[in-house]
Amino acid sequence: MGGRVFLAFCVWLTLLGAETQDSRDCARWCPENSSCVNATACRCNPGFSSSSEIFTSPTEICDDINECVPPSKVSCGNSSDCRNTEGSYDCVCNPGYELVSGAKTFKNESENTCQDVDECSSGLHQCDSSTVCFNTVGSYTCRCRPGWEPKHGIQNNQKDTVCKDMHFPTWTPPPGVHSQTLSQFFNKVQDLGRDFKTSSAKVTIQSILKELDELLEAPGDLETLPRFQQHCVATHLLDDLEDVLRGLSKNLSIGLLNFSYPAGTEFSLEVQKQVDRNVTLRQNQATMQLHWNLAQKSGDPGPSVVGLVSVPGMGKLLAEAPLVSEPENQVVRNETHQGLLPILLSDVISAFLSNNDTQNLSSPVTFTFSHRSVIPRRKVLCVFWEHGQNGCGHWATTGCSTMGTRDTSTICRCTHLSSFAVLMAPYDVQEEDPVLTVITYMGLSLSLLCLLLAALTFLLCKAIQNISTSLHLQLSLCLLLAHLLFLVAIDRTEHEVLCAIIASALHYLYLAAFTWMLLEALYLFLTARNLMVVNYSSINRFTKKLMFPVGYGVPAVIVAISAASRPHLYGTPSRCWLQPEKGFIWGFLGPVCAIFSVNLALLLVTLWILKNRLSSLNNEVSTLQNTRMLAFKATAQLFILGCTWCLGILQVGPAARVMAYLFTIINSLQGVFIFLVYCLLSQQVREQYRKWSKGFRKLRTESEMHTLSSSAKADTPKPSTVRSRIAPEHFTNRPT
Repeated sequence: MGGRVFLAFCVWLTLLGAETQDSRDCARWCPENSSCVNATACRCNPGFSSSSEIFTSPTEICDDINECVPPSKVSCGNSSDCRNTEGSYDCVCNPGYELVSGAKTFKNESENTCQDVDECSSGLHQCDSSTVCFNTVGSYTCRCRPGWEPKHGIQNNQKDTVCKDMHFPTWTPPPGVHSQTLSQFFNKVQDLGRDFKTSSAKVTIQSILKELDELLEAPGDLETLPRFQQHCVATHLLDDLEDVLRGLSKNLSIGLLNFSYPAGTEFSLEVQKQVDRNVTLRQNQATMQLHWNLAQKSGDPGPSVVGLVSVPGMGKLLAEAPLVSEPENQVVRNETHQGLLPILLSDVISAFLSNNDTQNLSSPVTFTFSHRSVIPRRKVLCVFWEHGQNGCGHWATTGCSTMGTRDTSTICRCTHLSSFAVLMAPYDVQEEDPVLTVITYMGLSLSLLCLLLAALTFLLCKAIQNISTSLHLQLSLCLLLAHLLFLVAIDRTEHEVLCAIIASALHYLYLAAFTWMLLEALYLFLTARNLMVVNYSSINRFTKKLMFPVGYGVPAVIVAISAASRPHLYGTPSRCWLQPEKGFIWGFLGPVCAIFSVNLALLLVTLWILKNRLSSLNNEVSTLQNTRMLAFKATAQLFILGCTWCLGILQVGPAARVMAYLFTIINSLQGVFIFLVYCLLSQQVREQYRKWSKGFRKLRTESEMHTLSSSAKADTPKPSTVRSRIAPEHFTNRPT
């Protein structure tokens, strides 16, 4: 046993000695970063390369292979980079990223779990106390805190941003203006700025607004300045006020603020973080509504500011200011007399945001002004104060539109922010064509008279009373009431509730009139189908059952649904009618278009039936006479059944004016056509008119004869009276 172990040990020593001898021999020939293949050849280690894979020359060198450069097939994936090492490589996450496992390196894309590092929350940033850290993808930025500004005037959003405490804005009077009152105001403002601290921003805002309120309440020698200098002062005050309020408001905490002052100055402000909603600031005389994203600066995740300041005293400095009105783009100046200048109706308000780029907003801002009563027939304008090249300014309308005006309120919509107000034109404005207005009132007045006569005829003429006459009567009554209400109350917009009631009443009456037109067309069609039947009871029963429920019930349902869904859309700023917003006007136009389309179809079918029946009744009737009769019937029924309302739809393009005149003339005279066709051209009605005329003349003759007879009896003397008159003469003439 011991001999075998000793033998194995000897063999092991022999082999070890041989291997050591071979390695020692190979090491003399193989260069660094290589290994021996045999006693005469070497090979570079993995990650290194030489001119040949196996070499025998001791002068050969094994160079490191850079796996990170093409044509390498190494792929580390997104947010990472390949880093070469001696004889190998590592994948590492880009700066600002780290592996989920916390490891420093990985080898291939499948192991890539690099994710963004939040340097701000992890404390890895280098922002100082004057800045705020904001994390970005793969990095971070340092931005100045509220109340601080970039030291070099540029917010570069880099890690090396250097900020300084923001100084109070400097206010200076406009050049060339000398006013002791204004100088005192600016001195007080500068005193507030000397000891300004970001922590006292709220108190500073209140103090500035108080000083401004007192200045405008007692302007002193400002009122003696020339008008153009007063306008320059107002321009500088409005500009500087907006700038300082925007700057100071950024130092306020999140929330809502409202201040008011004795002379009427009001201030409303809201500070919020990023939100997706509308914001509304309300004051006694003005309201502003906009979407919050307008206040957000691009790329600024900090709190945002929306502010509104109302300065009624500014109207003293803006008196007799010129107006540039679109689209004429002409300035209305005081060239003739003071009455030509626009009248300032409302307080002057200034709106501002933390985002100072407000010249072209992505969505409009809505303002609602309460103001003095508007003089009837005067145009109301939404305006803003535009700065002129001379440092002063003027009122302008560009970018602002008037959405609606009532007696004491106006809604404006603007696509930019500035200082706003509501003006009233100094003269009466006739927006509509005066000729069309005259035609409308004359035509409707004549129609009212004719409809009244027609209604009396249908009620009193016994010979023509039937189902058809009942239809004519209801149509006449509806048109009579609708036209009368239109003439009397269409412009009564002073009271919103009353105007809404008038609009809904007109909606119902005109819909009822069109419904009766539809029943007229339907009855005419049924009559034509039964032309050979003198008394067709089936039609009478059908008409009696449907006539009143359809004629008055269907319009009532339509108006009830409209009033229940959008009652606030009854009544426009200029007319007591339906507003076109949200398609509300189609509550009237929809049924009307449907009715005159059906009426036109029924009329054409009726005329075709009549033509065939008349031709079959008498073949000797000439074609000319037949055509004339049908043409007359078609024209008359077109007017009566309301088919001419389609002219209103054709008021587009070059022919719009012609169509407007035709529409106005024909439809305002609809009552005249009804009286003409159903009364004057009816033989039975004419005979009844003759009977009434004869009866009236007979009654008049009898009345005159009775009057003469009574007068003769009164003048004939009694016998005793005759004798008493004759006796003295008789005795006097008797001979002695």
